[in-house]
Amino acid sequence: MLRLGKREFGPQERVIMAIVNRTPDSFYDQGATFRDEPALTRVEQAVADGAAIIDIGGVKAGPGEEVTAEEEARRTVGFVAEVRRRFPDVVISVDTWRHDVGEAVCEAGADVLNDAWGGVDPRLAEVAARYGAGLVCTHAGGARPRTRPHRVSYDDVMADILRVTVGLAERAVSLGVPRESVMIDPGHDFGKNTRHSLEATRRLGEMVSTGWPVLVSLSNKDFVGESLDRPVKERVVGTLATTAVSAWLGARVYRVHEVAETRQVLDMVSAIAGERGPAVGRRGLA
Repeated sequence: MLRLGKREFGPQERVIMAIVNRTPDSFYDQGATFRDEPALTRVEQAVADGAAIIDIGGVKAGPGEEVTAEEEARRTVGFVAEVRRRFPDVVISVDTWRHDVGEAVCEAGADVLNDAWGGVDPRLAEVAARYGAGLVCTHAGGARPRTRPHRVSYDDVMADILRVTVGLAERAVSLGVPRESVMIDPGHDFGKNTRHSLEATRRLGEMVSTGWPVLVSLSNKDFVGESLDRPVKERVVGTLATTAVSAWLGARVYRVHEVAETRQVLDMVSAIAGERGPAVGRRGLA
């Protein structure tokens, strides 16, 4: 069982985490949800389309203008409080690596801290433990926040992913984070080149076999773009293909931009796997 906020998700339930960027320079939507009203509209639509989790980020993942902890908090804390007021049952996640921001958003009502930079601030897990919040434990290959990989290498990329993410997850539980609220993430593109991210996808079943719920953040990333030689706005088909493979291999949570399309892909995989029946059943029966 995966428990996040007020929600419980069964072992065969594939969960969508919708991305809401509170940044003016996000790589995909170029700041479309930086202002409050477009961001709240995005939340409403994402929930209607089937997202159970809203992931709010106040700092662009890639290099760019410096964003202080104070500015990150300004972009996220009030918005978390408003989303909690308007959508009391949705699971709210915040994408941050800073413990002080994590504390502020948990006070405002966040249920999950999405640590995309792999424990670079070890106090973030302590905050999750103190508030009973969920935690995403990510492999970033030792990269510092907002840096791009350069000639990175691994003897065995999946072995390193397992060592880091399982280690972070076990540490989180030892600190008091509820075990049923911890997820592990292979960190596609983070501290990896395209071949590393493809191998991580191909071997995702090894992460699933650890027993920790696996979260994948695939949406429109560079490894998809390089695999198909497509710019950012033309990566949806590749993303959805990767989503289907990840679902078949057992990933539980999917951090995405395109919620409705992802919901259809996940439901189709579940139908093929025999985990849900067809939405209608008329063919050959009339």
